[in-house]
Amino acid sequence: MTGGGSEVDHTPWLSQNRPGLRPVRMTVIGSRDQGADVTSGNGSGGDHCGRGGGAGPATEDFLTHRNLLFTVAYEMLGSAADAEDVLQETWLRWAGVDLAEVRDRRAYLVRITTRLALTRLRTLGRRKESYVGSWLPEPLLTSPDVAEDVELADSVSMAMMLVMETLAPTERAVFVLREVFDVGYDEIAEAVGKSPSAVRQIAHRARAHVAARRPRGDGSPQRTRDALDAFRRAVETGDLQGLLDVLAPDVVLLGDGGGIKQAVLRPVVGADKVARLLQGGLRKATAEVTLRPALVNGGPALVLHLDGVLDGVLAVRVDDGLVTGLYAVRNPEKLSHMDRETVLRR
Repeated sequence: MTGGGSEVDHTPWLSQNRPGLRPVRMTVIGSRDQGADVTSGNGSGGDHCGRGGGAGPATEDFLTHRNLLFTVAYEMLGSAADAEDVLQETWLRWAGVDLAEVRDRRAYLVRITTRLALTRLRTLGRRKESYVGSWLPEPLLTSPDVAEDVELADSVSMAMMLVMETLAPTERAVFVLREVFDVGYDEIAEAVGKSPSAVRQIAHRARAHVAARRPRGDGSPQRTRDALDAFRRAVETGDLQGLLDVLAPDVVLLGDGGGIKQAVLRPVVGADKVARLLQGGLRKATAEVTLRPALVNGGPALVLHLDGVLDGVLAVRVDDGLVTGLYAVRNPEKLSHMDRETVLRR
């Protein structure tokens, strides 16, 4: 990103029309933080602008917590486009709130975001039922500070996001708010419309569900980097033995082309099958192939370009120095956040 502002398109993904909503314009400011120039047609409510035309308290509060709210929505939905839509709706509701009645503005904003994300999550569930092939989370190009926050990086990793896909919507909301953002049970109860005692039970059930499926991960950043470098060299050179040396025996490759780009429709399991698939795919390429290391969703990844044009993202999961998971996203509708770093916050 450059130092100047750039417009962010908040048009709903797949042209989902919501009657009565007015457009919100947000401008990304600076090189890292996602600030916003928020415009709303709502002439009343909490956004009381100063006489000099400056941002009012509602706008300032929203901008202060915007990255947090985006992270909450994204972890619940696995879709940056839908998370941005949730933020748009959150702003529209927040702009009409009487701030004098709000005791904790951060908690109130998180509550709005959670409720809207829950509604959208149920809609997404129906959409995924007709999805072509495997559905993978939308990859985000992230900054090193996300990787340094081990808990945050783990929660947004491709592997963990797929584990959370196996939770029911309310379980996922409770798990994300409690385990990732350390929100109190009373606040979660208000957000999901349950009693605190029910939320505690849901949290316990979701925690056990995730623990049974949680990826181990590799505690050594250097070993992870070494594995990624070895994997990249083997792919680029078509070194079959090199691939077999770095791939775990039970490695799994998932592909997401969304029915738009070619991708494996079912998981490919086993080092030999995955290695031969990668080797064969590279040999068939007629364009110039480049693989660039990157941090995607807080973890190691390779960004694929064909003749200089972004073609896909291959997120890599490393356990004990071996590649155990490969998540290949080629669906172009899921690559819009790969041209700039996305700021995630807890």
